[in-house]
Parts: sequence; structure tokens; C-alpha cells
Amino acid sequence: MNKTTQVVETLSDSSFHAIAEKTLKAIEMSLEEAFQESDLDLDIARQGGNVVNIQFEDKSVIVVNTQAPLQEIWVAAKEGGFHYRWAGTLAAPLWLDTKSGAELFSELSRLASQQAKTPLQVVYCP
Repeated sequence: MNKTTQVVETLSDSSFHAIAEKTLKAIEMSLEEAFQESDLDLDIARQGGNVVNIQFEDKSVIVVNTQAPLQEIWVAAKEGGFHYRWAGTLAAPLWLDTKSGAELFSELSRLASQQAKTPLQVVYCP
């Protein structure tokens, strides 16, 4: 059996802040694009630099924020709370849920689609 080994780059504090900022920005940009291309009523707001609040038409919210001491990104949605830990490289960013191993952007797409009641795609675009 051939096992592939995922290389994970250790992040310095400054690297974490840089990649986390790019990740939050990608989330904002993906959802803003979805908002412009559809009839969605989304309110996307940055709070305190490290928090993105996404409010949907039904007033439900998804909150995405960074947790610098743990080098994680946390997501709070109707379905619950999720913690994503860095598992990639600077060339190939990857955040995985600490419990399920699910990938941040695919899970955020799923959660946002549920709350928006329409398909949404959240992608990482550096």
C-alpha cells in the first residue's frame, strides 16, 4: 500500500498572521462575489481585524475568526462551532477541522449554502 505523506510547514507567528489574513480575505471576496452574482442578501463585515461576520437574509450569522495563540481559524454557524488547524504549506494552504478532518473552504461553502438556502462556493484565491 502506497501512503502519501502530507507536508505541513510550521508557521511562525508572523507567517500565521499573514496566511490567516489571506484566508479571511478570500472568504470575504468569495462571498462578496456570490452576493454580486445573485440576488442574495448578505452582509459581510470585518470586525477587529481578525473576525468576519456573515449575516444572511434570515438574520442568521456565520462568524469566522482567527485564534493566534492556537494558530487556528474558528467558525461558528447554526450547525455549531468548528476549529481548523493549519495543515498545509504556504504554496498550498490547507486548514483542517480538528475533529472531523474536513477542509475549511469546502465546509464553509456547505455551511453558508445551508444558511443562505442557495448554493454558495467559498474558495481560496491568493
